[in-house]
Amino acid sequence: MTTIRPLFDRVLVKRSTEPTKTASGLFLPDSASKEKPVQGIILAAGNGRVSDSGDVTPLAVKEGDKVIFGKYAGTEVKIDGEDRLILREDDILGVVEG
Repeated sequence: MTTIRPLFDRVLVKRSTEPTKTASGLFLPDSASKEKPVQGIILAAGNGRVSDSGDVTPLAVKEGDKVIFGKYAGTEVKIDGEDRLILREDDILGVVEG
């Protein structure tokens, strides 16, 4: 298994899978779930943003956080045959809690 360590203020995200069935048991057609999910789990995080003076500001997110990000944010990469997303911390809109 390949290990990726994002640099600076970047994070490696695994997109959440969209449900194919509703809570009441109805199956959703493929056309209803064609859009890419905008939620995911952080698999790895960089050390933080480096300022002009050389100080490192730690990230506000950490591994294991469930986050929401923009639909077209980040760069898609394939790692060990699986699609992953590398985002800057600025691309993360929020952390899902609870």
